[in-house]
Amino acid sequence: MSLPILPTISTTFIVLSAITVAIGWWQIKQRKIEAHKKTMFTAAVFALIFFIIYMSRTIFVGNTSFGGPDDIKIYYTLFLIFHITLATTGAVFGLVTIWTGYKENYKRHRRLGPITSIIWFFTATTGVAVYLLLYVLYKGGETTSVIKAILGL
Repeated sequence: MSLPILPTISTTFIVLSAITVAIGWWQIKQRKIEAHKKTMFTAAVFALIFFIIYMSRTIFVGNTSFGGPDDIKIYYTLFLIFHITLATTGAVFGLVTIWTGYKENYKRHRRLGPITSIIWFFTATTGVAVYLLLYVLYKGGETTSVIKAILGL
């Protein structure tokens, strides 16, 4: 089996981001504040690398449509829309959470951090599921624009 290089690399970075968020969460529970800051910064860098690779591929190559059976395409599409919504929400929460930490608004940061982390874990998990459905469990469909891929056109 041959896996596509850019989606494999970008998925790896989102997984690394989720793992480092988990480590950072553990560190703050242990009151390791400086380690937490560095780890969460690393998690943000991993997420940014994912985003740069993903957007570059989307712009220059396009997106891959679902290549699995037609009878489950609607479920895949609904799942993909859920993942995209979750990822967008997680990114916004992530930016706000990072900003509140950076600005030392710790009261708000402590409230947002766990929510953001949970959203990010679900985002990473659903992202891996999308990757598996597109490239591992089924052979990817044609590579096309993002709108056509989402709508299944």
